[in-house]
Amino acid sequence: MDETELISKKELLEETGISYGQLYRWKRKNLIPEEWFIRKSTFTGQETFFPRKLILPRIEKIVHMKDDFALDELAGQLTPRLSDVSVTKEEVMERNIVSSFVLDRFAEESAEPAFDFDRLLRLFVVDKLMRTGEASLDEGGVALETLRAHLSSYEDGRCDLVLFRKMGVPLVVLAPADAALSAEPGAKLAARLGVAACIEELHLKLMGGKAR
Repeated sequence: MDETELISKKELLEETGISYGQLYRWKRKNLIPEEWFIRKSTFTGQETFFPRKLILPRIEKIVHMKDDFALDELAGQLTPRLSDVSVTKEEVMERNIVSSFVLDRFAEESAEPAFDFDRLLRLFVVDKLMRTGEASLDEGGVALETLRAHLSSYEDGRCDLVLFRKMGVPLVVLAPADAALSAEPGAKLAARLGVAACIEELHLKLMGGKAR
């Protein structure tokens, strides 16, 4: 992971205003995943860093919600059992989780009437890609096929969806999160989305409604 994508523990505590004790209590309560605590060598010795794009929104959510939920309940809210997620197309549209355009175009990939988390996540990522205006309808379809074929290879979705384009021809790949990428000469980077951040965002949307 690029150093600029990390935030040190000291910076995190200063920026969020939380205490050292709160940070590690929330870790023990599974509010913050163990793998987000990254130990690295520095000139002063070993220090702990965090993925900036994940930890700052998570801390903000915890601070915002901790007065309304017990910490054990909050852990379940922040990391719902994905196997329990099941929402209908109507609920997805009503709650604006995925646009009706993407649903109408791509949701017929399965005969199942309800969306489980994995299926919903694929559509959510494609919807975000297309909302940026950086991907065409056909490229959205290629992105969906790429996610369906390869997303399960990445633990906890720690990867980026990357769209290259060369002479109008798209190439969609999944790559380790924040990894440096090299493409053939003439290929241009058109879009890059962090899937783990999409999972966090989708969790938040599901928490706001009646996913079951």
